[in-house]
Amino acid sequence: MQLEIMPRKKRLPAGRAPLLLLLCQLVRALDVPLDPKLLEDLVQPPTITQQSPKDYIIDPRENIVIQCEAKGKPPPSFSWTRNGTHFDIEKDPLVTMKPGSGTLMINIMSEGKAETYEGVYQCTARNERGAAISNNIVVRPSRSPLWTKEKLEPITLRNGQSLILPCRPPLGLPPPIIFWMDNSFQRLPQSERVSQGLNGDLYFSNVLPEDTREDYICYARFNHTQTIQQKQPISVKVISAKSNRERPPTFLTPEGNASHKEELRGNVLSLECIAEGLPTPIIYWIKEDGTLPINRTFYKNFKKTLQIIQVSEADSGNYQCIAKNPLGAIYHTISVTVKAAPYWIMAPQNLVLSPGEDGRLICRANGNPKPRISWLSNGVPIEIAPDDPSRNIDGDTIIFSNVQERSSAVYQCNASNEYGYLLANAFVNVLAEPPRILTSANTLYQVIADRPALLDCAFFGSPLPTVEWFKGAKGSALREDIYVLHENGTLEIPVAQKDSTGTYTCVARNKLGMAKNEVHLEIKDATRIIKQPEYAVVQRGGTVSFECKVKHDHTLIPTITWLKDNGELPNDGRFTVDKDHLVVADVWDDDGGTYTCVANTTLDNVSASAVLSVVAPTPTPAPTYDVPNPPFDLELTDQLDKSVQLSWTPGNDNNSPITKFIIEYEDAMHEAGLWHHQTEVSGMQTTAHLKLSPYVNYSFRVMAVNSLGRSLPSEASEQYLTKAAEPDTNPTAVEGLGSEPDNLVITWKPLNGFESNGPGLQYKVSWRQKDGDDEWTSVVVANVSKYIVSGTPTFVPYLIKVQALNDVGFAPEPAVVMGHSGEDLPMVAPGNVRVNVVNSTLAEVHWDPVPLKSIRGHLQGYRIYYWKAQSSSKRNRRHLEKKILTFQGSKTHGMLPGLEPFSHYTLNVRVVNGKGEGPASPDRVFNTPEGVPSAPSSLKIVNPTPDSLTLEWDPPSRPNGILTEYTLKYQPINSTHELGPLVDLKIPANKTRWTLKNLNFSTRYKFYFYAQTAAGSGSQITEEAVTNVDEAMASRQVDIATQGWFIGLMCAVALLILILLIVCFIRRNKGGKYPVKEKEDAHADPEIQPMKEDDGTFGEYSDAEDHKPLKKGSRTPSDRTVKKEDSDDSLVDYGEGVNGQFNEDGSFIGQYSGKKEKEPAEGNESSEAPSPVNAMNSFV
Repeated sequence: MQLEIMPRKKRLPAGRAPLLLLLCQLVRALDVPLDPKLLEDLVQPPTITQQSPKDYIIDPRENIVIQCEAKGKPPPSFSWTRNGTHFDIEKDPLVTMKPGSGTLMINIMSEGKAETYEGVYQCTARNERGAAISNNIVVRPSRSPLWTKEKLEPITLRNGQSLILPCRPPLGLPPPIIFWMDNSFQRLPQSERVSQGLNGDLYFSNVLPEDTREDYICYARFNHTQTIQQKQPISVKVISAKSNRERPPTFLTPEGNASHKEELRGNVLSLECIAEGLPTPIIYWIKEDGTLPINRTFYKNFKKTLQIIQVSEADSGNYQCIAKNPLGAIYHTISVTVKAAPYWIMAPQNLVLSPGEDGRLICRANGNPKPRISWLSNGVPIEIAPDDPSRNIDGDTIIFSNVQERSSAVYQCNASNEYGYLLANAFVNVLAEPPRILTSANTLYQVIADRPALLDCAFFGSPLPTVEWFKGAKGSALREDIYVLHENGTLEIPVAQKDSTGTYTCVARNKLGMAKNEVHLEIKDATRIIKQPEYAVVQRGGTVSFECKVKHDHTLIPTITWLKDNGELPNDGRFTVDKDHLVVADVWDDDGGTYTCVANTTLDNVSASAVLSVVAPTPTPAPTYDVPNPPFDLELTDQLDKSVQLSWTPGNDNNSPITKFIIEYEDAMHEAGLWHHQTEVSGMQTTAHLKLSPYVNYSFRVMAVNSLGRSLPSEASEQYLTKAAEPDTNPTAVEGLGSEPDNLVITWKPLNGFESNGPGLQYKVSWRQKDGDDEWTSVVVANVSKYIVSGTPTFVPYLIKVQALNDVGFAPEPAVVMGHSGEDLPMVAPGNVRVNVVNSTLAEVHWDPVPLKSIRGHLQGYRIYYWKAQSSSKRNRRHLEKKILTFQGSKTHGMLPGLEPFSHYTLNVRVVNGKGEGPASPDRVFNTPEGVPSAPSSLKIVNPTPDSLTLEWDPPSRPNGILTEYTLKYQPINSTHELGPLVDLKIPANKTRWTLKNLNFSTRYKFYFYAQTAAGSGSQITEEAVTNVDEAMASRQVDIATQGWFIGLMCAVALLILILLIVCFIRRNKGGKYPVKEKEDAHADPEIQPMKEDDGTFGEYSDAEDHKPLKKGSRTPSDRTVKKEDSDDSLVDYGEGVNGQFNEDGSFIGQYSGKKEKEPAEGNESSEAPSPVNAMNSFV
């Protein structure tokens, strides 16, 4: 067994093994506690506790002290070796050993030299259980030699040249710190141009005349001896040159293109590049095969030195420095190799074993190169040490089996490579000791409520004891998960409560015996400030009072202290302190600040602060009104199973009396964080008797209400868990519906946690057939909301009830509800389906209801499927998508709207329940009668002549029967838009073209066209067209636009309009009013009056029958089809494509004239000269 105490803690869940301190399976061992009582009779091998460093540089002017301290039982004796041989201290009168210690003291102050005692020292501490050894301590005196005398010639060079001033300090121990100064002991300024290298030399990238001086002095400071050595001054003279020739960079150090650097792991890697050139080069650093570590990389000496701290093997690689100026750049690569002296991966740890146990010492180290591991026993190489049958060496591990007391020893592990070594001592101490408890008996622990309580049980034993804790005289081992047992035996109660008070017993056991100890725990109420000092503003010369009311445990005596700005109160009689108040009289400006009330007990302390502001005297302000401050100091008393007394202290009413208090509760067990209304009481009350429900973890809060509103809620009261009871209510929303034909799914709304009244909430589900004589079948289920009964008949009524129960008992007898088992598809189709065709688009369907038993479920209704299967007109069968109509409930007839006339339909009827549809009835076929047709699909007028028009059309898209004939009606439209006599013409149904002859030339006609079946006339389509003008008349009209008198008339009209516009413009600018619109209405000019379409004017025409307005300027194209949108607002367009002429009075006479040969009927460009109308329109 191996023993260890560690700071980690372990939680033991409830219901498992007792809380035991099981430390017997850890690899690390336990140091024997240095307890005086324990050490009186407990043996322990030596352990080195303090020693001098491996590389020990001493000051030759002081006495030499080589440290070696160790502990053990019995106390160890000490001996030394020097340079590998025994160092006999008694033979050297200058050497003494410190009493009770192994530390050597060598007196060289009186006589002797430090160099005499140079060497390698090692200390051995030994007792009857083994021997521990120290590191090899290399003792060397520090040295600070003088500089070698040399004659330094003055240096003369030209401006811009590079320069290196060598330092070459004497070799000292340890190496000196180098710096350059002048004769006045002032450091020489350094920059990117001038800097000191790692070797101490001073580098100039290029010199300037101001570098001329005679006192460049290199100093070496030897810190160990606190001495500074000085080199002879160097004289430098810079001669100014007429022209400084610029040059690219070259490296002053290091030399060449590449170099190598080796560093040890954990040290600081320093890489240096210094370059010369003109202008001064700038240095950059990169790592060729990676990036520089961000948090460990630093630049020194104006970026000429790159430093990486805590260097590791991962930092090996090629580093490149780049020196750059405007004339070029050079590169130098430094290959870095990181080696490593040995370092621990796992150092061996002490073992305390009992006889017969097993253990192991593990010694693992790493380094570069890999270190060699060697073992020693009591300071002797293990190969020549006395043999131990319980010991077996396996490389870096020593395995012990069935140890005995003679196996006790101190083992040393040495890990070494060419860069250093590690040495670790680890003892194996074989002990047989019964348990001992080191904590004082009957220790009293006092803890504030709701804080952690730590009960100590320090122990020792070999084999390692197990630890159990008990509460009370006859209590069982603590097993609840509210406890935490630390591995050092300490029992922790994370949140101590009042019921944690009592006597606790710690018991430690191993195979050699048992020990126990009792400690006592008292839980105290926390100290609270229930009335805190409040912010105050007081006038100069006034008096202010701060209140600090403290509530505390009655067994603790608090001490109240007042502070000002975190310091003591001024020693001034104006400050008066009584039990709960601090009064400051005759307030000064200096009295302003923060005042703090501190309440201290032996276990806790609390504080509260308020700010005092001192102002100049002002008129008394009007009182401020606000909602109340929240109540505080809530307390629960008279705690019964179903009631409790709540009391509180009201907050400040802020100058408006409190009218009532609102009390709310929280159920932390079932609905944590959700507050519910409990009750309201009068504003005069500060207590309330509250009725409670079972098994609820109550917390309460109180809000005060005044005329201005409601205060913030108070702090929550302490929690109070009421006892459990049987449920008061049963689940609601109980239903029974089947999801399959052979089951019954019973569902309900479960009780919430508040309604459960206790733990273990369950439900007793009962059912039986409504119409049978069966007994109730019952099952108890967990806190769920559904239960499925399998194997039921299809759609049978059931009586159902669900009763709540918990660990205490049953709720009252529940109400019985009725449900049904699962539905199945109906078995029978509706019979005697009959169809009555009402008209061409509507039919009525009748059917006989199906028997109720065959429905096998809740009747939803009847569903009619119908589809058009054949067209009577085309006589070709084509299947269309079926349509569905559903009729709710038990209806036995329904109407089918929206049918197509003259069509062949098929239908069937099905009954529907909650599961789906039943079988379809036999198909019934019916035909719809003929209906009136739709309008012809199109109508257009083609081939117009002076006395004829040809009409072409497409039959109706929906004939809705057999067409018997077409009806064409038409009538002329005269120049005043009046309709002429209506002509009615019948056309055979097989025609799609008809020519009308003997029509008036240049006349507009309107046509009405529709089809007919035996059912009547369909919708009509209308069009308009114009017959062509006579060619002879057209030829007489051609020349008018070229007549001189006409051109002159148009020019006169244009000139007159221009004059009128100028006059209008002048009058308007003079501020005169010119009602243009009224004068134009009174003196209309016939040349610019609106013209109607049939007499050359631009009016509008509205058909009395179809109310379609004729658009302005509408024209009929050459194919005589009427466009739906062809509106023009320009006079130019009315002149295009026609032989427009003007009469002698200037009126436009060309309308709907015939088209000239080989000229497009509608074009955007005219081959004729521009019309005068166009010219006038453009001019105006």
